Amino acid sequence: MPAEETACRERLKALGAEFEEAKAKHDDALGCSLPYPLILKRLGQSIEVTPDVELDCAMAETMSRFIKDVVAPAAKAELGQELKSISQASGYVCRPRNGSSKLSEHAFGNALDIAAFTLADGTTVEVGKTTSPPQAKLIDRIRKAACGPFKTVLGPGSDADHALHLHLDLAPRKNGSTFCQ
Repeated sequence: MPAEETACRERLKALGAEFEEAKAKHDDALGCSLPYPLILKRLGQSIEVTPDVELDCAMAETMSRFIKDVVAPAAKAELGQELKSISQASGYVCRPRNGSSKLSEHAFGNALDIAAFTLADGTTVEVGKTTSPPQAKLIDRIRKAACGPFKTVLGPGSDADHALHLHLDLAPRKNGSTFCQ
């Protein structure tokens, strides 16, 4: 394993994340590749990922920091509750982008789709389905804050494919810019 992969895993452990190593993924026919995957189970010591998700380490680390530094404090500030878990809709999947032949960032373990957030009291905040103004404010706050640590942020209103989840990825963009809708 390259030194950066080992260092990333050490940083992830220091954040309190819980994960397991997984077998490398390669699909020569489509071009998908995830050479050093991990299965992320917990973001920090108290925030579960349901179900567990397969990602590359850089994405797992960025997500762990984002949840710890942004999402958990936002949930507490906006709804007065601790964050218990995130419900993911997709991590690594060897496939092209919807409506395109270009590979999705999911094909490299470099993307995560979040469908919902669950709070300590059991309340579920569903992306794209909430009618509660405080919950909608939380989702909007998370979405806006994601533009920066993530290079692509898509969600409700961007297109039909992202109507019910937040898509976050680390795809490199020209001049280090971000694409947020």
